[in-house]
Amino acid sequence: MHLYEVLRRPLITEKSTMLQEQDKYVFEVAGKASKNQVKQAVEKAFKVKVLDVNMISVPGKTRRVGRSQVLTASWKKAIVTLAPGQKIQIFEGV
Repeated sequence: MHLYEVLRRPLITEKSTMLQEQDKYVFEVAGKASKNQVKQAVEKAFKVKVLDVNMISVPGKTRRVGRSQVLTASWKKAIVTLAPGQKIQIFEGV
């Protein structure tokens, strides 16, 4: 898997915004991505030093569509911890 295929999009939620105070950033990543691939992709894309990566598999949810129920797709997210003092500009709104 190429490094630019690993990161799908940044997740900007209330919880992820609070994690930014601890130098942690949240991304949706490819389903087959490993911690090492996420670390390399973030370091290359944003030119920062990554200290730790935590991965979470988010299961799909059951949704109603008319009379039937549909299962949404499962996905994976990564919480990336940066070295103290480093920031990713895409999350800062600049």
